[in-house]
Amino acid sequence: MDPLRLTDPARIGGHRLLGRLGAGGMGVVYLGRTAAGALAAIKVILPEYAGDEDFRTRFRREAEAARRVDSPWAASVTGVGTEDEQPWFATEFVPGPALSDVVARRGPLPADSVMTLGRLLARALASVHAAGLVHRDVKPGNVLLTAGGPRLIDFGIARAADATALTAAGLVVGTPGFLSPEQACGNTARAAGDVFSLGCLLAYAATGRPPFGGGAVDAVLYRTVHAAPDLEGVDDTTLRALIERCLAKDPGGRPAAADLDSLISGDLAGEAATGWLPEDVARMIADRSAALLALPDIDATVVEGAQARRSGLGRRRFLLLGAGGAVALGASAFAAVALTRGESGSGGDAGGAGHRWVIGVHADLSGPRGAVGRAQERGVRLAVDRFNSRDDHPFELAVKALDDQGDPGRSVQVAERFARDPEVLAVIGPTSDAAADAALSAYDEAVLPVLTVSALQMAFPPRANGSFFQAAPSYAKLSVPIVNRLLLRPDVERLGILIDRAGGQAAYQSGYTTNLLTPDLTTGTTHPRVVPAGTSVFDPVVTDLLAHDSDALFYAGDATGAARVARILADLSFAGPCMAQHTVMGPEFLERAGAAAEGWEFVAPFTDAAAPAAATFAAAHRKRFGAEPDAWSAEAYDAAELVARELAGLAAAPTRGTAKTAAPSGDGRPARSTVAEAVAVSRYKGVSRDYAFDEERQQVLGQDAHLYRVEDGRYRYLGPAPKPKS
Repeated sequence: MDPLRLTDPARIGGHRLLGRLGAGGMGVVYLGRTAAGALAAIKVILPEYAGDEDFRTRFRREAEAARRVDSPWAASVTGVGTEDEQPWFATEFVPGPALSDVVARRGPLPADSVMTLGRLLARALASVHAAGLVHRDVKPGNVLLTAGGPRLIDFGIARAADATALTAAGLVVGTPGFLSPEQACGNTARAAGDVFSLGCLLAYAATGRPPFGGGAVDAVLYRTVHAAPDLEGVDDTTLRALIERCLAKDPGGRPAAADLDSLISGDLAGEAATGWLPEDVARMIADRSAALLALPDIDATVVEGAQARRSGLGRRRFLLLGAGGAVALGASAFAAVALTRGESGSGGDAGGAGHRWVIGVHADLSGPRGAVGRAQERGVRLAVDRFNSRDDHPFELAVKALDDQGDPGRSVQVAERFARDPEVLAVIGPTSDAAADAALSAYDEAVLPVLTVSALQMAFPPRANGSFFQAAPSYAKLSVPIVNRLLLRPDVERLGILIDRAGGQAAYQSGYTTNLLTPDLTTGTTHPRVVPAGTSVFDPVVTDLLAHDSDALFYAGDATGAARVARILADLSFAGPCMAQHTVMGPEFLERAGAAAEGWEFVAPFTDAAAPAAATFAAAHRKRFGAEPDAWSAEAYDAAELVARELAGLAAAPTRGTAKTAAPSGDGRPARSTVAEAVAVSRYKGVSRDYAFDEERQQVLGQDAHLYRVEDGRYRYLGPAPKPKS
């Protein structure tokens, strides 16, 4: 939960407001407490909609319908204010984690838990539909887990089934990956669409991933309409059959929510579901409930930025609650220590007395991509050292590094900490796609500029503010130099593409776009094959690729699969060019493939110390850290240098920016929105590439990349990746 802002009300409809739970396109959700002490989640409609009489009429009808929803498995409406100056409605506050948070932290749930989840949510939806509503956004983030069962929340876009749509014509309403084919096509959502979404949610709970994948929104919507769901990992036959029924493409082929009870085996002890979850999830729920009970009594609302701010207990109240709707966070002492690892009070770090201008480093410093995160942290520190060593530097720049340990849940906490720290003007990171995806909403709401150099997925969730910058080519953009390298040669006419789902969305996006772009960029053809995650025998698929006259081969997946494919090709004496996705690069591929790795190539978004443009940077890195720079260090250095240059420019001309730009702080620091505007229009020549950002998505322009080859058992830098001559 975030603190209230100066413009937020102190009370709504008899509730004293305690903080912000979230915000969306239609309104703001607050945590409030009644005079009797009951907590509620209160959605207040934005003024631009409150003044529309047609909207008020529809809102009044929806609110009354929502009050008729009578189910223990749906958060009940506790109050409405349809005639207030700003319409609002309140629902019970549920002190449990969201299903999305639980699955992200601990992985898929067991089949019995998923079956119980399906039965109880079906009952909730049956009640919603009986009230004349369609939820339209059934997704893991809108299901909260408690010891007694799940709760369906967020009727913010639910509406009477016969109501006129409140959205623009053709707008897809809902969450890609969890909406129905008819919604994906822009058609009006019906009750059957909620059942399809429930099937997607159950598949996610059972496997840890949406059944139609992730990545670019258009690609997800296309797969939702045309492709079969990926239910690999749903081993329980009864559960699989249930999910398949819910995911029927034809709405008429899906069961009604009220009929799902008879399709779900097993029973509950009465209506209680105590013990329905694994022990570790039950402990998570207990911790968060305990944190909620620790919420102190409220004598006055604390508003961030107010002159007479209460300190101590009042401030700690906000740290007890987490973002993501009605979810209370019980932060343990261990979590607090983990999040402060890497913070130091000396030598260019944030800390000590006085105000500094701070660049944050949001990185995986001790998890699965710890080597990447640590390399990026060193790159940022080197850039800050260089800035502070200049005689004319207009302010002291500092670094604050926080470790998310490669965990999406911790990534959200890191983002919230940076967002609350007024001295942090920009952040370099996060390290991974999943961490960036999880943290984006917190950064976006705070309008805190974030430059990631290693989160490369094709698209991130929609955001209202222009503060997120992808400062490296995406997996899709990297496909261009991959195609150029493999097919712009006289001896290759057909490219065999092997997509190993063990590599996750990174592999799928890279392999898919390589296949898609080959006929557009060259006269060559492709023969693609996809294998499920967990495949250990690659001989048949490799044989098939060669039987279809593949002159070259591109593997998108993980290091284990790449090594197996390399050994098979070596045994078959295949002489054509072989390339793997850059995510394979590392000691594991070299060790597992052995001599078969020789000659394999990689197109990577990161440069090398051997690159001529990196010579000065590499020498400074050796002097500062006593070692050669690792992959991704130069890219983080570039991003930090770009930010430092823009900050220096703003310090020299503090009035720069648009008329809408917020004023700088009292100590001369520019507003974060001003920094974001400056970064958006910046042009910078870095060690790794030239930097400029696309206006619409704020992705780095161009497909500049670097080429590597395995020679004598090590990765050798060959130079910039090839581009077509025309």
